[in-house]
Amino acid sequence: MAIINGRRVRPIVTNFQRFLRAEYAGGILLLIATSIALVWANSPYRDSYASVWATKLTVGIGEFSLSKSLFLWINDGLMAVFFFVVGLEIKREILVGELSNPRKAIFPIVAALGGMLFPALLYFAVNGQGAGAHGWGVPMATDIAFALGILSLLGRRAPLSLKIFLTAVAIVDDIGAVLVIAIFYSGAVAWNYLLLGLLVLLALFAMNRLQVRNPVPYMVLGLVLWVLILQSGVHATIAGVLLAMTIPAAQRIDGQRFVNRIRELLVGFEEAGEKGVEIIANRQQKSILTSMEHNVELVRAPLLRLEHGLHPYVSYGIMPLFALANAGIYLGEGLGAALTSPIAIGIFVGLVLGKQVGVTLFGWLTTRFGWAQLPDGLSWRQIYGVAWLAGIGFTMALFVADLAFTNEEHLLMAKVGILGASVFSALVGSVILLTSRVTAEESA
Repeated sequence: MAIINGRRVRPIVTNFQRFLRAEYAGGILLLIATSIALVWANSPYRDSYASVWATKLTVGIGEFSLSKSLFLWINDGLMAVFFFVVGLEIKREILVGELSNPRKAIFPIVAALGGMLFPALLYFAVNGQGAGAHGWGVPMATDIAFALGILSLLGRRAPLSLKIFLTAVAIVDDIGAVLVIAIFYSGAVAWNYLLLGLLVLLALFAMNRLQVRNPVPYMVLGLVLWVLILQSGVHATIAGVLLAMTIPAAQRIDGQRFVNRIRELLVGFEEAGEKGVEIIANRQQKSILTSMEHNVELVRAPLLRLEHGLHPYVSYGIMPLFALANAGIYLGEGLGAALTSPIAIGIFVGLVLGKQVGVTLFGWLTTRFGWAQLPDGLSWRQIYGVAWLAGIGFTMALFVADLAFTNEEHLLMAKVGILGASVFSALVGSVILLTSRVTAEESA
């Protein structure tokens, strides 16, 4: 706690620091949920694991209802909320974040492209002619929560600039995953539903242009959009990203006007105080507090309000629940078979070898050709260590695998490959970063 003018003042926590804390804690919960799923699926009660997630749940009334298994409600429904938050993060990064400055953005963008291209090519080299050829998109994914969680555990060996670089790479990776899911892993398209969805999307953009800032109308139309996209055959989670693109990101008042108004209100609040009278009984102070809240809403964009409001629910609820429902692999029979399975081998090689080579090589090429510079304060060893951590594919890779493989045996092989590669990448990446040199500036 800092001392300013003789007073103890709490340090200001930036949005990115809050994001890192949420990702770190979310990564720990993901690890716990994964462990529970693996123990459950390999215990004497493993039959109950499958039966729980197969439980049917119906939402709606009469003909206007959806009936799906609990597993699909998580993967199609709750994951749409996850992709909505991902979409908000992507929009923010493009508007004001690391991807808003072309000169700064080129390094993580090109590095991320290499980290998607090489894993897909290596997987295809192993499975191009086999039954698992359709799974080439699985090793392209990076799990930002797990990767940032590992970085946070490394303390001063992982400076803030390195976390920002990994976050930028993961955001670009998420954009690629969304496009791959939308184009290659959606079913046959029902154009009538898709056309209706387009009309709803246009209505959402119209609300944005009309400066509608209340999130409720967006959420209502967003739910309609999700149902229409679900019925169209395009994967329903894409509705989350599309909805995020329509959320207003503009402020109604700028920062200086906000500061001036709050200063005036604070003076009025102090003057309105009465000795021995609580705020709850002071009409004038209650009115001033309402005015303060109104001004906060004017200066805070709806995009930031929704992102910060939903992020804890996604990190601490949706993602661990997804892991619990998807990571339960029975290893009694699958582990031995996975050692020789082209699907598991392709995913392992893609995540472990493809990520580290793709991210590092493409990043180096941007500096070699003079397109960008190495981020300030970082070494190539640290970039290489993060490239290994990018091989932690877990959440997004499991999600893509579930879309890519309809055969249960193939899906099992894919999950074994994902888990094995993620653990190996985390261990090696951590060792590389722990043995990297830390400058005085980085450790400050």
